[in-house]
Order: sequence, then C-alpha cells, then structure tokens
Amino acid sequence: MEQYELELIAKYGEKDEELQSLWDNHIAYEKILEKYESKPYLTPSEDQEVKELKKKKLAGKTKIHAILDKYKKMEG
Repeated sequence: MEQYELELIAKYGEKDEELQSLWDNHIAYEKILEKYESKPYLTPSEDQEVKELKKKKLAGKTKIHAILDKYKKMEG
C-alpha cells in the first residue's frame, strides 16, 4: 500500500467499520503468511492454507482499494 492509502485508512478507518475490518484482516493474513514463509518446508495442508490466505488477502485488498477510491474522490 502506498503512504497516501495508509493515511486514508488511518483517517477513515475509525468511522468506516468495513474498511477497518478489511484492514485488520489484511494485517492478520500478512502475519500468518510471514510465519509460513519463514518455514523451510510446508506440509501439503500448510501449502493449501497459504494459497487460501493469499486469495483472501487479495480479495480483501481489492475491496480496500474500492473503498479508498471512494474516499479519494471525496477529497478530490
């Protein structure tokens, strides 16, 4: 995320529950993925979980960007 986007999340996240929830999930997914990436080997079930987490993270990021686009237009 760009700095401007992070600032928008900080600014509007308190008022926008969906945005805050999506951002919290994004951070949680990142932390879990970092733990898996630090492992030298993943079991097949761990590998599947990593793939699912990446899909969820990407879907959430897409929604975050859609919400941020709305706020960017408001700020003009």
